[in-house]
Amino acid sequence: MKISNSVKGFLWALISVIAVSNVYIFSKAALTEVSLAQFGVYWFSFGLIWILIYGIYKNVFKSFKELSGTCYLVLIFLGFIEVIGTYYFFKAIHTISNPTIVSFIGNISPVFIIILSFILLQERFSKIEFVGMILALLGAFIISYKPNTNFKNMFINGSQYVLYSSSFAAISAVIIKKKIKKINPIILTVNRSLFLLIFSILALNFLNDSLVISTRAVRNIFIGSLLGPFLTVISGYLALQYIPLSRRAIIASTKGLFVLLGSYLYFNQFPPVIALAGGIVTILGLLLIALGRFKKFRV
Repeated sequence: MKISNSVKGFLWALISVIAVSNVYIFSKAALTEVSLAQFGVYWFSFGLIWILIYGIYKNVFKSFKELSGTCYLVLIFLGFIEVIGTYYFFKAIHTISNPTIVSFIGNISPVFIIILSFILLQERFSKIEFVGMILALLGAFIISYKPNTNFKNMFINGSQYVLYSSSFAAISAVIIKKKIKKINPIILTVNRSLFLLIFSILALNFLNDSLVISTRAVRNIFIGSLLGPFLTVISGYLALQYIPLSRRAIIASTKGLFVLLGSYLYFNQFPPVIALAGGIVTILGLLLIALGRFKKFRV
C-alpha cells in the first residue's frame, strides 16, 4: 500500500516531536552531572556518528559535489546560527530546574518565525495567527514572571536563554525552509552536528575541562544523542519535505505535553500550577497559529 505524502509528513513530524520531547529529559539528566562543554563533546560526537552511518547507508554524500557556492555559504551561516541557538537551548535546560518549563516557554519560537517571515519574506499573517501570537507570548510571560520582584529580576532565571534560543531557531527554520529542496536533510544535519562538535571541543579546551564523566551521564547522553542530533533533526527535516511548515507546527504544538509526561515519569517533577496554566495558554496559541497558517497555505 502506497503511503501519501501527507501521511509520511505527519508520521515524520510526530516522530520528531516525540524524539525532541525526550531530548529535554535525557539532556537534563546528563547536565545535572557534567558541564556544558563536556556534554557537547559527547552529545554531538555520538550524534555525528549516527548521522554519518545513516548518510553512508543512504549514499547521500555524493550530493556535496552538486551543491552550489551559495549552498555552501548557507551551510556555514546555518552552522554558526545553530551553535548559538543550541548553546542557549542547553544553557536553559541546565539552568531551569524543570524541563517542562523550558518547553512551554520555547513555544514562542513560531512567533519569531512569523515575524521573520513578515520582515524578510513579506508574508502576511492572519487575524487568527495574530491572536495565537498574543496567546503564545502571554503564556510565556505567565510562566516566566516572578511576582513581588523588581524590574531587573521579574522573570525566572533561564527564561532569557529560551528567548535567545527561540530567536536563533526561528532564523534557522526560515533559512532551511527556503533551501530544503536544494540541500539534503542529512547534509544539513551533518553540518549542524559538526559545527556544534567543533565548538564544544574548543570550549572544552578553553575551560580545561576533563573528558572523564560518569557512566550514568554517558548512558543518558548516548540515548539522548540518538533522539536529538540524529532522530529529531532528521525526522523534522524529512517532515518538511512532505508537508508545509504550518501543518508540522500543529503536531509540534503537542511537544510540551510529551515533555510534561516525561518529566513526571523520569524526574517525578510536575510544574507549578501557574506554569502549567501558562503552558496550556502557549499551546492554545500555537494551535491558533498553526490553524491560521494551514488555512492560508492549504494545499
